[in-house]
Amino acid sequence: MTLKSAFARSLSCAVLAISLSCPAWAQPAAPVAVHDQVDHPDVVTHHKGQFGGRNIAYTATVEGLPVSTGPDSEGARIVSFAYTRDKADPVRRPVMFLFNGGPIVPSQYLHIGGIGPKRVAYPDDVKADPSTFKLVDNLYSPLDAVDLVFVDPASTGFSRAAPGTDPKVYFSVQADARQFAAFIRAWLKKHGREGAPVYLTGESYGTNRAAEIAGQLADSPDPLPLAGVFLYGQAANIVEYSQRPANVTSYIASLPTIAAIGWYHGKADRKGRSLDAFLAEARSFAKGDYLTVLYQGSAASDADKRRVAARLAELSGIPADWYLANDLKITKERYRAELLKDQGLLLGRTDARYTAPITDKGNAPDPSDVLMQGVQKFFPGYIRDDLKVDWTDPYVPAVEIAGLEDWGWGDAKSPFGDWPYYKGIGKMMKLNPSFRLLVGNGIYDTQTTMGAAELLSTQSGWDPARVTLRYYDGGHTGYSVAATARAIGDDIRSLVR
Repeated sequence: MTLKSAFARSLSCAVLAISLSCPAWAQPAAPVAVHDQVDHPDVVTHHKGQFGGRNIAYTATVEGLPVSTGPDSEGARIVSFAYTRDKADPVRRPVMFLFNGGPIVPSQYLHIGGIGPKRVAYPDDVKADPSTFKLVDNLYSPLDAVDLVFVDPASTGFSRAAPGTDPKVYFSVQADARQFAAFIRAWLKKHGREGAPVYLTGESYGTNRAAEIAGQLADSPDPLPLAGVFLYGQAANIVEYSQRPANVTSYIASLPTIAAIGWYHGKADRKGRSLDAFLAEARSFAKGDYLTVLYQGSAASDADKRRVAARLAELSGIPADWYLANDLKITKERYRAELLKDQGLLLGRTDARYTAPITDKGNAPDPSDVLMQGVQKFFPGYIRDDLKVDWTDPYVPAVEIAGLEDWGWGDAKSPFGDWPYYKGIGKMMKLNPSFRLLVGNGIYDTQTTMGAAELLSTQSGWDPARVTLRYYDGGHTGYSVAATARAIGDDIRSLVR
């Protein structure tokens, strides 16, 4: 797999929509015509649930709001799924807008994957039959502390571009964020929540989107100060950790994740160390001896190379001779194929705890895609039976985008270019001195790694006192692990309180 195709998966894996092996945008989803827009009346239902140990009455509202984002009536009808606590103070009650990535798929994965009032329950056994997956009440949802609004961008879910607007006008970093910024303002105004604390949660490419939205809201002639942002499975600094051979930083950033995977599968030399202690040693080595010798490259002494190779073998489970033959570098994609090669198994890309037999052609579908399948299986029934949505127009799970080139990356030309997403967060920090940022990553996610999250939090010029960095058991969709769903819910509660 090329670097570019690997990154395509990196942005879309958390929001993979249809098949087991291809990025969401490579799927044969039907194109959405501009005239498919239907102005349905709101669908409102009332529910009760237990969240954060509290019994809560709440209202679910599925509604479409028209937004205008440019000249010549450029606009869209954005459909969201909102969960609001009954009898709460609309001014003081926080509200959080949540979205996935793709870069353009709906929010169903965050919605019933781990944060909404229902979640898909996956067995702790990663080898369990998918038929055992269930949709259950989500006791870990932070709905007790914050209202949740799951937003689908135009051309996904039930959202559509307005008649006369080419849907592709939103297929760019800036235009995509503009529709979200416009929707947030429209939703707050309609519901009388313009004085409420506002938060964003974005996953995967949604983290890039969240940073861009923050910057646009800060730069607006009528700035909207956000109270906080949660970046989960972040890709906002992808240019810094994409594994080009000469990008020394990327190998340093990847080592903690590689070490965690080696520890999990029993290939690393644990020496009785807990995962936390093991990772602490991996981080220390990565930023010390490993960085020094990698930076020296061919100028490093043979003794230094052998010492580093031996330490890498201990931490990763890949033999020292392999490292010596490969300039002390292993990409995350190569590691997925190498670690359990003797067993004929490939590691999952979105969650490396999962494995699958390698075919006689030398590849295999990503075994961790089963986590996205769970959401895909249960979401249609959930919105029909629980939320009572009986609309006949299709809920679009993916947009027909041919590849990275079909998304507008501005002057950066590609996601690997220098697009300073972090500056949007910095602008919001400057606008609102109370703004807080939560950055979280799955421990076994080979795409948006722990080291990349640390790089983002320490190299973006942000006030460290306002940044919380969290690592969760699991992968890119770590909320598939019950303990992680609980931890994420608690971290969101802490963020909004």
